[in-house]
Amino acid sequence: MLSDQQSCRVAVVGYNRIPFARQNTFYTDKGNQDMMTAALNGLIDRYHLRGMLLGEVAGGAVIKHSREINLMRECVLGSSLDHATAACDIQQACNTGIAASLYIAHKIALGQIEAGIAGGVDSSSDVPLVLGEGLRKRLLAARRAKTFGQRFKELAKIRLKDLTPVAPMNMEPRTGLSMGGHTEITAKYYKISREEQDRYALESHQKMARAYDNGFFDDMLTPFAGLELDNNLRRDTSLEKLAKLKPAFDKVNGSLTAGNSSPLTDGASCILLASEDWAKQQGLPVLAYITFAETAAIEYVQHQHNLLLAPVYASVRMLQKAGLQLQDFDFYEIHEAFAAQVLALLKIWESPELMKEFGYDKALGSIDLSKLNVNGSSLAAGHPFAATGARVIATMAKLLNEKGSGRGLVSVCAAGGQGVTLIMEK
Repeated sequence: MLSDQQSCRVAVVGYNRIPFARQNTFYTDKGNQDMMTAALNGLIDRYHLRGMLLGEVAGGAVIKHSREINLMRECVLGSSLDHATAACDIQQACNTGIAASLYIAHKIALGQIEAGIAGGVDSSSDVPLVLGEGLRKRLLAARRAKTFGQRFKELAKIRLKDLTPVAPMNMEPRTGLSMGGHTEITAKYYKISREEQDRYALESHQKMARAYDNGFFDDMLTPFAGLELDNNLRRDTSLEKLAKLKPAFDKVNGSLTAGNSSPLTDGASCILLASEDWAKQQGLPVLAYITFAETAAIEYVQHQHNLLLAPVYASVRMLQKAGLQLQDFDFYEIHEAFAAQVLALLKIWESPELMKEFGYDKALGSIDLSKLNVNGSSLAAGHPFAATGARVIATMAKLLNEKGSGRGLVSVCAAGGQGVTLIMEK
């Protein structure tokens, strides 16, 4: 038995991130450890945690160098926390930030720890270059050789083509398709038009621009490497400009473009989670509680349009456990990997016929779109894979705290046909 006590409520009591940067811009010479340490130190400074021993720090990255085998622990050692604070790496594609948050939340709920930090980081600029398979095998064979002659024989088999490095590929190993390639199929399957996608993307940028102007992000970001705000935000974009962009994945009949798809991005984010007692002791207000969560996966190899639709399963199961309807929320934060993916999810929720394809006999219904991603989301901010989860949790926590009460639904889709949903309450 892990705990003989009644479970504790898990509170979000703090947040911080560095501004997100488009690939190969401000953070080209910064790695995962640099960015995550900066996000951590910004959180530590904001909430006066310097020198403090916390229960644990959890997070991770989707794109990692082989040297980053203990990334989060190294980030803690580079931070101003008490270096006796334990840390661990967690990775579940774009769900990473939320998976890390749930890991810390569960420990708090069980009474194992009083407070911890969860987050994530990713660099699309500082990517590892891997040796080609032919070169790798020859070098390993040479290393195993017992004599100089045997070693020379293996090395002599290396060809010029073997010296070409292999960069990470943004594709599903079982289908050979990129996430965008899969979502192009989703858009066609659910008849999501180019015009709908462009309009949705425009609104994301407009909402985030208003949020910056209104000061919503003022206490949420720590400037880093000369960048003070998300540089993917396009204040001057328009439907006319978006309409001129060429398809990015299906070059002939595609509707997904660089404008209605989240870009490759660098960045890091984290949140501070705690029990109510710990928050009170530290003089920190409870911004919101994480009350329910559900992780799901979906078959997408035979049904290639399904890749980013696991949140359909997660949302239904979570709402059933919570005894709530889809409409019982004040805010909805849905990660915008692509405009088409968000629009498909909304369309499925609304349609009894489409929900039947997922094995359900009724629809969840429509939501009030004025409550959806009210400050913009990944299309405007960018999407450093592992960093998005903590960003959306932080946004929801602040929205609920500013309102003073209410309930929010968070949904994040991920590579590998996975997805996670959360309920947060104030």
